[in-house]
Amino acid sequence: MTQPSASGLSIRNQLPGTVSSVTPGEVMATVKVRLDGGRTVTAAVTLEAVGELGLVAGSAVRALVKSTEVSLATGAVDGLSIRNRLPGTVTEVASGGAMATVKIDVEGSALTAAITQDAVTELGLTAGTSVVALIKSTEIALASA
Repeated sequence: MTQPSASGLSIRNQLPGTVSSVTPGEVMATVKVRLDGGRTVTAAVTLEAVGELGLVAGSAVRALVKSTEVSLATGAVDGLSIRNRLPGTVTEVASGGAMATVKIDVEGSALTAAITQDAVTELGLTAGTSVVALIKSTEIALASA
């Protein structure tokens, strides 16, 4: 699995991709990013950030997501407003009392979710489990690649 360097950030989820579109609004914009593995994620960022980063179709970026903002499901989920649904496979579960970190392979990119130990148990998460990572568009930050 590939993972870019942390570049001085504590955010461990840094998914490389290319901007496919920018849809501006009054203050915010939605930015669609095609990840290197082929999936598309949507980030909701300020228009100011779009300008400062020079985001246009074709811009190379990294989608940044805190591990605490990644939720997991063990099957398809309907009826949610969450736009970003990334299917993957659990590669590792590290338990530590009340909380656990779950590492997921999403088309060759590593994604980490920080969830409760109760959730790990209830979902039966182990290496090899198929999951869908759920991330709200407002929880994805973008950085120039």
